[in-house]
Amino acid sequence: MEAFYTVQGEGFYTGHAAYFIRLAGCDVGCHWCDVKESWDAEQHPLTALDDIVAGALAFPGRLVVITGGEPLIYNLSPLTAKLKAAGFQINIETSGAYPLSGNIDWVCLSPKKFKQPVTEILPKAQELKIIVFNKSDFKWAEDYAAQVSPATRLYLQPEWSRHAEMLPLIIDYVKEHPKWQISLQTHKYMNIP
Repeated sequence: MEAFYTVQGEGFYTGHAAYFIRLAGCDVGCHWCDVKESWDAEQHPLTALDDIVAGALAFPGRLVVITGGEPLIYNLSPLTAKLKAAGFQINIETSGAYPLSGNIDWVCLSPKKFKQPVTEILPKAQELKIIVFNKSDFKWAEDYAAQVSPATRLYLQPEWSRHAEMLPLIIDYVKEHPKWQISLQTHKYMNIP
């Protein structure tokens, strides 16, 4: 769908320069998705893998974030092989609704209630990022925290349209449950993509 060089605004890699590769196509359908134009893959022309890699190589950072839509609806092996050969670290942001493919260095798993993640992805997640839309999401977050590796970084992130209401609850929750950290969409505060 698009690719752009920016600063990662969320999760463990917040503040790092990164080249984002946003793949079109998603059947998870989060009603609060901020990139709904990514859902219909037919609306976006295919891009050659060599062109994607060339775009990433045009910038000095060597961190790539593959996102979507839902990037794992595709076999990412061909893309990640070319990115690895060009010297990139490859992170992915996924709902986990499909099996992991490709050579991925860092898996940010952000499960959604609308389409549950496949169980085999849970132990592979280095980062679990739960979007908090309402109070019931804290229990849901704990359910997933119990299924990932003990080494997985745990993040609670307020859904942007409700951050004023949810952030105080998240702050209190993290203070009571210090295994969790807060993730904010800092790119939105900085007004960058």
